[in-house]
Amino acid sequence: MKKRVALKLAYIGTEYHGSQVQPELPTIEGELFKSLKNLEIIDSPKSANFVSSGRTDTGVHSLGQVVAFDTNNPRLAVPRVINSQLPESIWAWACAVFPDEFNPRHEALSRRYLYIMSGEEYDISRIRTASKYLIGTHDFANFCTPVKGKSTVRTVQRINIRVKANLTLIDIQADSFLWKMVRKIVTALMMVGYGTRDTKWLEQMLNPEYYEEGIEPAPSYGLILKDVDYLQPIEWDVDDYSIQKARNQLRQHLIRYRVMAEVLEHLVPQEKRYHEL
Repeated sequence: MKKRVALKLAYIGTEYHGSQVQPELPTIEGELFKSLKNLEIIDSPKSANFVSSGRTDTGVHSLGQVVAFDTNNPRLAVPRVINSQLPESIWAWACAVFPDEFNPRHEALSRRYLYIMSGEEYDISRIRTASKYLIGTHDFANFCTPVKGKSTVRTVQRINIRVKANLTLIDIQADSFLWKMVRKIVTALMMVGYGTRDTKWLEQMLNPEYYEEGIEPAPSYGLILKDVDYLQPIEWDVDDYSIQKARNQLRQHLIRYRVMAEVLEHLVPQEKRYHEL
């Protein structure tokens, strides 16, 4: 009997050209489709009515991406089975079965992203003050790459900013996000934090009918799709085995990157160090 199955996906997006499938390029969906087809869970994304909660760009990571599809094999459509055919950088960790149609994009109430940025020279109080101007319903045309015919009005529900060692974590939740919106918001906040712009400029940026300015998005490697919330709560079946396996794999990544960070510190050209060699 055909069922509608939803998955929660996590991934390290560094090696992928975004989440949406693209011909001849490695993507999150491309790897997921291969897994689902190899396991005979779906025949094709189209016949399975595959839908995701949204797209993430090249290099962006996720903890809570939601996808849904129809399958005649719901018994196999569980994280630990699907993960057996996925690369270590992508893993499903929860699933839910629906008796009827479920669209993870249209039925989403809000999305939550976390951006992690490095730096110590900016004024964190300025960033926190500036972030308050972005909360509420605004036209974010100056904070995105517009898509023709698509509204640029969005409602930012909350922004929480905290400092952890020499990193700043920007947690932002909205009804939905435009293309590159989070990363451009981060750029704007950093500009205010560094003192190159002020809150008056930020207010102007929220009034694109009278003021336009293009800004570059912050690097994609600092962005994580944290979660997607729905109006009707979903009873997710969390797979503890898949979570533990991912935790063990990520520990190895942590060790490697911490060592590499120190290696790079030693390779940074410093006159004294190079003369001592």
